[in-house]
Amino acid sequence: MVWIQTLFDFHSQSISSSIPMNKQDELRQVSMKYMTIEKNRNVQPEEYAELRKALTIIAGKWKLEILWLLYHRTHRFGELRKTIPGVTQHMLTRQLRELEADGLVTRTVFAEVPPRVEYSMTEATKALDPTIRSLMKWWHQYGEGAQMQHPPDT
Repeated sequence: MVWIQTLFDFHSQSISSSIPMNKQDELRQVSMKYMTIEKNRNVQPEEYAELRKALTIIAGKWKLEILWLLYHRTHRFGELRKTIPGVTQHMLTRQLRELEADGLVTRTVFAEVPPRVEYSMTEATKALDPTIRSLMKWWHQYGEGAQMQHPPDT
C-alpha cells in the first residue's frame, strides 16, 4: 500500500490543481519520469522497455525464491540448495552468479578450510522491500484463490 500512496503523491504533485480528478482517474493516469501510463490504449514496446529490463533481472525459475530467502537473512550455498526444492547445484550456481552480476546479491568468500561462501542482499535488493510487501499483500488478498485454479509445477 505504501508504493500505491507514493504513486498517488508523485502523481498529485505533477497534475495541475485546476483539473478535477477522481481516484479512478488517478489510477488510470500515473505520471512517470519519461511517460504517462494510461489504460485502454495501444502500448509501444519502447514504453515498457525499462519494465522489461527490471523483470528480466529478477525473472528466472529460482531467482525469486533465492531473493525471498535472502530477504529474510544471509544464507550459505548449501542452505539455499536444501531449502529450495528441485533446484540443482548447477542451476543454483548459475542463478546466483546472474543475481550477483546484476548487483542484487553479494557473495562473500571466507578464507577457511573448508571454504565458506555466504550470499546476502545488496542495497539494490533491499530497495525492493515495498514491492515484496505489496506482492505478499496481493497474494493474501487475491493469489490464494488463484492457486486453486493453477497448481504449482512439481
